[in-house]
Amino acid sequence: MSFFVALFFTFSFCAQNTSFFKKSDTLHKKRRNTIVIAKSVLAGGSLLALHQLWYKDYPQSSFHFKNDNNDWKQMDKVGHFMTSYYVGKIGMETLDWAGVSKTNQLIYGATYGFAFLTAVEILDGFSREWGASPGDILANAAGTGLLIGQELLWKEQRITVKYSFNQTAYAKQRPNTLGKNYLQQALKDYNGQTYWLSANIWSFNKKGNFPKWLNVAVGYGADGMLFGSENPQNLSLQSPYRQFYLSLDIDLVKVPTKSKFLKSVFSVINFIKIPAPSLEINTKGQVKFHYLYF
Repeated sequence: MSFFVALFFTFSFCAQNTSFFKKSDTLHKKRRNTIVIAKSVLAGGSLLALHQLWYKDYPQSSFHFKNDNNDWKQMDKVGHFMTSYYVGKIGMETLDWAGVSKTNQLIYGATYGFAFLTAVEILDGFSREWGASPGDILANAAGTGLLIGQELLWKEQRITVKYSFNQTAYAKQRPNTLGKNYLQQALKDYNGQTYWLSANIWSFNKKGNFPKWLNVAVGYGADGMLFGSENPQNLSLQSPYRQFYLSLDIDLVKVPTKSKFLKSVFSVINFIKIPAPSLEINTKGQVKFHYLYF
């Protein structure tokens, strides 16, 4: 998961650099070729580095699948969903900057996240330690599907995937797995992560009086997990459980500003859920109201 998030940050930064140049109204072949070469080199280099820095230290095997769908209350699957969505979104937007047709943006750009993450699953499939996960592949496809589906249906992204994180006490009990510092924990401790589907109200009712930047968001999280699956060695004081949230949010790219710098910053960080009052319902049978949840 940490590698996927790091890759997303890389793509976001690259995409925002293109915002300094005016979008081409027609196909700009040099831009398109530069993007194709850059994405190919980045993907190939990332897979090679991943193999050398990670997989080579573990025993290899013949290609096989592994069913890990019950691990971590599916939080890792939601992470795949989000990463596939955003890597594809960046791929689509960079091709749009080059003046590539909408059809080719969807075929060659929006599917980039799914293609890359599937390649990672193939590496997993040849590792005796893991194995390719059908659940991961399905989550990757779902993230790409959300991106492409909205473009086909509405020609815009009315619903985006967002992320928030709180530090938890579980990381101290298993720091090698859940992270030794804040950054590692933000990437690895599923107990503190919440994933959101954030829908822009104005996009669904453009004749209404709602602010263009106001969103409503539904979130999913889980807590009480020291191990991926139920484990007798689990040292937590409570059984793992699921959490569901309802909250307000802000679509930062719709916040009015004349500053190009702020527009770029808002676009990069728009995957982060803005802290807001939230209602939580969990599988322990509890209903909680958070005055400010992040």
